[in-house]
Amino acid sequence: MSDTANHGLHIFADGCFDPVSRRGGWAFVVYRDGAEIASDFGGTANTSNNAMEAAALLRAIIWIDSNVAGENPVIWSDSFYAVMGCNDWLPIWKANGWKKIDPNPNARRRTITNMEIWKEIDTRLCRNPPIKILWCKGHAGITGNERADDLADHGCKSIAHAQLSK
Repeated sequence: MSDTANHGLHIFADGCFDPVSRRGGWAFVVYRDGAEIASDFGGTANTSNNAMEAAALLRAIIWIDSNVAGENPVIWSDSFYAVMGCNDWLPIWKANGWKKIDPNPNARRRTITNMEIWKEIDTRLCRNPPIKILWCKGHAGITGNERADDLADHGCKSIAHAQLSK
């Protein structure tokens, strides 16, 4: 774990995706003062990598709401999509009626990908403003990030096993 995550409440969120099967996994791991105190993971069929990164963040925020609301946690993600979405894009999307604004009126996609997840993230972040969402480098030996990555992979594989047993 990084030195910055040894004090206080830190949550590492991660998603994964298998493009061949279109299955993905999400996970989060919670640390208080450097000790793991909680984790969760799951998987989804017919998804995308970005959807799983956002889902991991949402699940971490839901855990915060249920268990430590009002504290000042930091959520770490190795996904620029997830971090930029929360810190930069959410206020813009919300102000624009949940649409991307493109100066080119002929632009094809103006809808926000994974909009329902982003709306739920926004609702929950508004309820719990002390949450900080920061970027960490993935696959760099950061204990919390590596653990969340492993659990997200388990989430993805759990979908494969569930589908095989049908």
